[in-house]
Parts: sequence; C-alpha cells; structure tokens
Amino acid sequence: MAAQFGRRLRKGAMNTTVAAVAVAALAASQGPGLVTDDSGRQSATGTQPSPDAPAGDSATGNSPYYTDLPPLDSPTPSPSATADPITGDAAAGIPATVLDAYKKAADELRASKPGCNLPWELLAAIGKVESGQARGGNVDANGTTITAILGPQLNGNGFANISDTDNGRYDGDSAYDRAVGPMQFIPSTWAWAGRDGNDDGLKDPNNIYDAALAAGHYLCRFGWDLSTDSDLNSAILSYNNSTDYLNTVLSWLEYYRKGTHEVPDGTGQLPSDRSDEPAGSSPSPKPPTKKPGTQSPTPEPPSGGGSTSPTPPPSTPPSTPPSTPPTPTDTVDHLEDAGTAQLTAMAGDTFGERISARAETEAGKGVAKVRIRFSIVGDTDTTFTGGEKVATMVTGTSGVALAPALQAGEKTGDFTVRASVVGRSIPGVGYTATVTARAADSLARTGDEALTCVAGGEFANQVQVKATYKGAAADGVAATATLIKSADDPTTNDKGPYFKDADGTAVRTLTGLETDADGLLTLPKLYADDTAGTYLLRITTTGGAVLTVELTVTAAPSPSPTASTSADASPSPSA
Repeated sequence: MAAQFGRRLRKGAMNTTVAAVAVAALAASQGPGLVTDDSGRQSATGTQPSPDAPAGDSATGNSPYYTDLPPLDSPTPSPSATADPITGDAAAGIPATVLDAYKKAADELRASKPGCNLPWELLAAIGKVESGQARGGNVDANGTTITAILGPQLNGNGFANISDTDNGRYDGDSAYDRAVGPMQFIPSTWAWAGRDGNDDGLKDPNNIYDAALAAGHYLCRFGWDLSTDSDLNSAILSYNNSTDYLNTVLSWLEYYRKGTHEVPDGTGQLPSDRSDEPAGSSPSPKPPTKKPGTQSPTPEPPSGGGSTSPTPPPSTPPSTPPSTPPTPTDTVDHLEDAGTAQLTAMAGDTFGERISARAETEAGKGVAKVRIRFSIVGDTDTTFTGGEKVATMVTGTSGVALAPALQAGEKTGDFTVRASVVGRSIPGVGYTATVTARAADSLARTGDEALTCVAGGEFANQVQVKATYKGAAADGVAATATLIKSADDPTTNDKGPYFKDADGTAVRTLTGLETDADGLLTLPKLYADDTAGTYLLRITTTGGAVLTVELTVTAAPSPSPTASTSADASPSPSA
C-alpha cells in the first residue's frame, strides 16, 4: 500500500492562496474516466489521490519529497535575454545546466505534444521538490549528477514496498528499488519512461537532460492538457500520489512563473525539510553499476529521507578537507569568437556561415566538454534550424562549439546571437547578424511572342517574367512595373499602353508586386490608347534586376469609303 507522509510545518506560513486554489481544483474534479498512455497503461482522470493506488504506478514510487515552500514575496523578475546571468532572490535561482535542461525538454514537448501545453516551470517545480534542483546543480558539464541522488530503500518500512526491478543497475540495490536521479524516477518506471535528452545515445536517470525530458513525457501522457486545472492536478498526482505533494508543487509552479534567474551550477539553494519525519533508516546505498559510456556518480545520502548508519568522526580530523576536482566548465576563464565570418542572409534563406565560439582557460588553452548556449536576441523572427531561438552545444577537443545554422525569417535588419557558458557567470560573446530583403539579380520573359496591339484595343498576351538569384528561382521578391518614356528617360509615360486599377482608371506604374514561389510574376492585362507607336515597359526588383520589354501599338485601320449612287440617272430622250 502506498505510504502517505505527514507534512512538516516550517518557518513562514504556506501560500494560502495557492493551497486554496489547489484544494478547490481537486474538489471540482470530475468523475474518473479511463485513458491510456503511450505505453498502453491505463489511468482514471479527474481522480483525487488514493492511498490504495499502487506506488509502482507513480514516477517516484511515492517516495518522500522536500516540503520547503517558496517565499511569500514574488521573486525578482527574470533578466532580459541580452543580460548575463545575475543573482537575485536565492529561492528563485535555478542552476544553469538544470534550467537549460528544463527549457530544452519543454521545447521538445511543445513540438512533439503541443496539446499538452507543458510549461518548463512545472518541471522546475517538480525538480525543486524532488531533489532541490539536482542538489543545487551538482552536475557535470554533460548534465550528469556528480554524486548519485537516491531515495530511501522502498522496503515497506515506512515507505512503499517495491522489490528490486533492475538488479541494482540504476539504484545500486539488488533487493529493493529506490528513486533515482534529479527527477527521482524508480527503476521500474524509468524502464518505460526513460528518454535520451542530450542525444548521447543513452537513457540515464542520473542525467538532468534525460530525466527532465522523461518527466515531461510522463506528465504529458494520457492526452492531458496541462493548461487546465484538472489535467494539471492529475499529472502531478500521478508523479507522487499525495495531496500535500500536489500543493507543494503548485506553490513552486506559481512562484517560478513570476520570475526566475540563472545561477552557476553548484550554487543553487538547497532545501532542508522533507515529508518523512521522523526519517526512516535504511542500509547505506551501494554504488550504482556503471553503464557503458557513462560516468558513475558517487552515491549521496538518500534524497527522500532514508538515512545511512552514522559514522563516528575520526579522532584526528584531516588537515585539508577533500575537494571535488574541478569540472571542465570550472576551468573556463573566457569565451572567444572562433573565427565567425560575416553573418548575412536573405530573408527566408539559411545563413551560409555558422557561429562558432571557443571556451578558453586564462592561459588561452581550449577547454573541451563545456556546454555553450547560443541565444538569438533582438527584434527578429530568425531562428536556428528547427525553429528554436536557443541552442546548447558542447565544445570539442579544441574548445570550439559550433552553433546550428541560422534560418532567416522575413523580418529584415540586424539582430544579435549571444554565446555564453552554461553554469558560469562570465562575459559572453555577441555576434551581429543581418537579414536582407529577398532579391533577384536577373529577370527574363517566359515567352518570346511579340507584344502588339491596335490603338484603342487591348494586348492579347499578358507579360510574364521569371526572377532568379544566382541561377535559382527568386521567390517573394518585390517588383515594380513602369511604362517609361524612353530608354534614357525612366519617368512614367503619359500616353501609350496602360494598366487599369480596380476602378478601371488608367495607370502606368504598378508597385507592390511580388514573385511567386517559382519566381514568376505575371502582370495584369495591358490596354492601348489611340496613340500609335513603340513603347517601353520596365520591370525592376529588389536586388537590382531590370528588364525592359518593347510594346507596339499600331494605328487603327482607316474606315472603308462609302459607295454612292448617281441621282436620277435616266435615259436621254430620243431625237
């Protein structure tokens, strides 16, 4: 039977408004209806937490959680996108790599399950309650926890009873399961819910990118829409089946929505109060089995409240306390532009040049395995390939990280791409990029028939041209068509051929024209006044393409003479 844990009172009152909203939402839940997730598992929607629900059906096995509540005051608003990470209210600070993982996971869910409406702040709220944001951001440059975060042994002694399901692969315990990692998945849940969030080919519950993406998919199963209170409550309760847990998560969700800021990894505020008072006892966790290609994190005391056997302090304390070896990110002194050339592209095109940044030590040596965040800022609709405004890349052996290609939008002008080191508050590097208007460098008629018309009539054929740029069709290019006086005088003619506007009035200049997806432009029908002669139509485009077309107006034929008859023709009288 799933254990329900008492809630510890802490200094400061609970945000009563949030709590009241949560309770009201629960009370208003509709009756249950069965829904099925991506793995064929069924659940009842709109239900309140039940102590009889199997703990193994939750993400955490209903393991203990941190009950610390956010301050009653709103956090300092988030800094602008152009600013370096700053400090503010300690409770609102989220370690850089952890924050990056939450946002990346939410972006992926926005694309794969748009109907879920998963806010990254919900992942942050759950991450806060489950592990204190990965123990204050105690992760390496790849997002893997430096020391393992393990819940208590789920042996039925004050907790749920879940026998071992992974042979100790993830939790180091071959007798019973434990919740594992920054999002506290039990191994049996991770077996089907695990995801590879950092594209390294592995699904590791100890990695914040993998765990955050898995949590996002877990919360978005059953077709839940998290923008509605009932589905939001159901999703949170499915993670840990406790009303107190729901209220705590909702409190942090509301708090983070009011503003957060990034803090360096390892400096996040650690929670203190947990739901398991008094703490139960459980054997010391064994080191997790190392998976191929991964770094085995060092075990920590159980995050959910299980305590290890106390060890008496040594009689003579060491003269120098042990220190954690610096991560590659810790050794970065500054970022440099790694030789990025001019960044210019036409609207709608992919930039030919990609941005590169180099992480260096104080001595100028490149640092590998450092996460570099590239952010597009400014008034632009340009994105990275894939439609994202932010991309995080890892430096190679030379210390260089290459950003994804930029895809120009339709808004022209300059904007900035900013590179910064994830997990460090050091100055970033800014790159100026420019989007120019769509252009053509050549125009040609699609037909070669002569364009002639009788004075006072209309031309039989419409003028059609094709615009190209460097040999390729130039779509969406602005163009102007003008009937000019002569090759040397491009002013608008006042006689000869003309177009008609919507009111049927003669016009000899057309603006606001645009080529279609194939680079084609078909002009409206041309008419001729009663002046015969040879005339010129000039078409110009953005980018300088020019084409002059000759038009001929012939004189109208003279009317045929009218035949007359002799009046009163009669024969002469006979002599």
